Amino acid sequence: MLVFDFRTIGNQLLAIRRRAGLTQAETAEAAGLSDRTYADIERGTVNMRLETLLRICRALHITPDQVLTGGEEPELREAEIMARLNDCAPEERRTALRLVEVYLQSLRD
Repeated sequence: MLVFDFRTIGNQLLAIRRRAGLTQAETAEAAGLSDRTYADIERGTVNMRLETLLRICRALHITPDQVLTGGEEPELREAEIMARLNDCAPEERRTALRLVEVYLQSLRD
């Protein structure tokens, strides 16, 4: 199940960062963010862009799905996801495909 609540995402990042033994300042520096911005992200009080999430994930050596799915296995199978994608309006489908494209590119960087 995908997580879209910034407070939940912040809690996930906090737990992952602590397991990695990093401080907020170390994580912020590695992600190219200010200490304040990273602290706000962990508190869930700021809306972050996808690019920011990707930078944080690189800094923590994790994949975005570890944050966005809460580390759980996806509940939807590939065929179900494709069926839902096909039911989307054309603009929604383009947006979803662009998100997948950005995610796949982040795995190569």
